[in-house]
Amino acid sequence: MTRRLRRASAFAAVAALAVLAPALGDAAPVPFLAVAGLAFFGVRDGEWFETLALPGDRDEERLYGFVAFSLAAAGLALFASLPRAPLPYAALAAATLSVGFGRLGRELVGSRSTDEFVLVAGYVAGGTLGAVAGQVAVLAQTGGLVSVGAATGGVTATLPGVGFLAAVAALTAALVRSLVFSRDAHITVILVAFAVWGFIALDPGVTVALVAFGLGVTVALGYVSVALGTASVSGMLTGVLSALLAVVLGGVGWFLTLMSFYAVGGLASKYRFDEKAERGVAQENEGARGTGNVLANSAVALAAVVGYAATAHVAVPAAPFALAFAGATATAMADTLSSEIGGLYDGPRLVTTLRRVEPGTDGAVTWQGEVAGGTGGLLVGGLAALGMPLGDPVVGGAVVVCAGVVGMTVDSLLGALVEGEAVGNQAVNFLATLSGAAAAVTLWAVMLR
Repeated sequence: MTRRLRRASAFAAVAALAVLAPALGDAAPVPFLAVAGLAFFGVRDGEWFETLALPGDRDEERLYGFVAFSLAAAGLALFASLPRAPLPYAALAAATLSVGFGRLGRELVGSRSTDEFVLVAGYVAGGTLGAVAGQVAVLAQTGGLVSVGAATGGVTATLPGVGFLAAVAALTAALVRSLVFSRDAHITVILVAFAVWGFIALDPGVTVALVAFGLGVTVALGYVSVALGTASVSGMLTGVLSALLAVVLGGVGWFLTLMSFYAVGGLASKYRFDEKAERGVAQENEGARGTGNVLANSAVALAAVVGYAATAHVAVPAAPFALAFAGATATAMADTLSSEIGGLYDGPRLVTTLRRVEPGTDGAVTWQGEVAGGTGGLLVGGLAALGMPLGDPVVGGAVVVCAGVVGMTVDSLLGALVEGEAVGNQAVNFLATLSGAAAAVTLWAVMLR
C-alpha cells in the first residue's frame, strides 16, 4: 500500500467515526477531538507523520491538514448532538464519509490512471458509496425507515432519497475539492454538510427511476463534455450537479431545458473555434467552460429550482420560480449563441452607439449574432413550454423567449458600459441571467392583470 493510499485510508477511518454519533449522543465530538489531539501533540515525526502529512505540513512540523479535518468533523458532530438536533445525523454522516471515502476512491483509481476525469470519477464513486453507507448506519440507529419507497415519506426515509443525498454530497465535495487546496478538507466537509442539510430540509420527493435517470444521463453527458473539450473537469462537475438538482427538484422538463443550454452552448463554443481564435473572439481555455463560467450562467436558474422545491412547504406560487428558471436559461442560451455565432462576422457595432468597432469589443453586436441568440431563446422557450409548469404553454413560452432577448440585450449593454477590469465577464453573465429571470416573472405578472 502506497503512502498516499494509507493517508487516504486514515482520512476515511476518521470520517467513519461519524456513524457512532447517534449512539454517543452528547459525546459525539469526543472521538474526533481525541484523534485531533493525538495527531497534533503526539505525531511530530516518524512514519506516521510522513504518511499523514499534506503539502505544507512538513515545513510546519504539524499535521494541520489532518487535524483540521478532524476538528471540522468534531464541530459538525457537536452541532448534530445539540438539543433538538439542528444538524441531522444523516447530514453529518453524508458529509464526512463523502469527503473521507472520496479521497480513498481517488487514490484507489490513481494507482492505475493519472487522467483527471478518472480521478474525479473515483472520488465521486467512493464518496457516494461512503455517504450511502454512513446514512444507512445512522438511520438504522435513529429508527429511520430505510426502504425502496415512493416519492413521499421524507427524503431521508427512502433508499432513493439516501442515494440522492449521497450523490449531492459526493459531487459537492468533488467540486469544492477542485477549487481549494488538498489540505482544505475541513472546508470541504463543512460546506458539504450544510448543502446536504439544506436538501434534507427541502425534502424533495424522489424515486429510484428519477435518481437513476438523473445520475446516469448527467454523468454520461459530463463525460461527453470533457471528451469534446466543451467543459473542464471542474466545469463538468458543476454542470452534472446542476443538472441532477434540476431533474430531482424540478423534473425532466426542467432538466431538458437546462441541458439544452449546456449542450448547444458548449457545441457553439467549439464551432469554428480556430477561426474565432484568429479573430480574438474565442472562448478562453480552448473553449472548455470552467466552474466560474457555468455558475455565472446557471446560478440564477439553480436558485429558482431550489425555490420551486421549497414551495411545497410554504404557501407561495410555483409558477414564478419556473418562469425565472426558464428566463435565466433562455438568457444564457441567447447570449452564448449571439457571442459565439456573431463573433464570426465582420462589422460589429457597439450596442449603445451603433458605431462600428473591432470584433471582440465588449458590448459589440452583429445582426447575425442577434438572430442566433433569438433562435436560442426560442429553443429554450419551446422546451420550457412543453415540459415546465408555466401555466398556459403558449403564453409561458412566449414570455420565456422575450425574457431571453431582454437578458441578451442587458448583457450587451453591461458589456459596453461596465465590463472591464472591475467587472468581469462572469459577473456580467450573472447579472444578465438575473435580468432575464426578472423579465420573465414581470411579463408573466403583467399578463395576469
